[in-house]
Amino acid sequence: MGVGTPDDLMKSVARGVDMFDCVMPTRAGRHGQAFTSFGKLNLRNAKYATDQRPLDENSPSSAGRDYTRAYLHHLVKSEEILAMMLLTWNNLAYYQQLMAGMREAIAIGNLADYCDGVREGWTRGTDT
Repeated sequence: MGVGTPDDLMKSVARGVDMFDCVMPTRAGRHGQAFTSFGKLNLRNAKYATDQRPLDENSPSSAGRDYTRAYLHHLVKSEEILAMMLLTWNNLAYYQQLMAGMREAIAIGNLADYCDGVREGWTRGTDT
């Protein structure tokens, strides 16, 4: 159906949807894409070949915190299965964190501000 990006989930939750079945985090991971607090990163891009920063230092998973973008780029370009595994792990952790944040924001009546803050973070580094 084409629904499943983090932005889709936030818009859906704002409209009252509370159950999802989404392949986006795993499919994106298998194709070299990572969801991060800075937006979606395409690790196939050459600009990551020498980028020694972690994928996302704010990640709840060590896959996002402990591996450099350069290393993940190398794995993706080499078509190593480890790339798919690490990016999927990162993406699932990101989605879990996103949904937990929305649940918390709903509980305190602050969903719109939470979603605005998440989107603001994406403007600092999205590359699709």
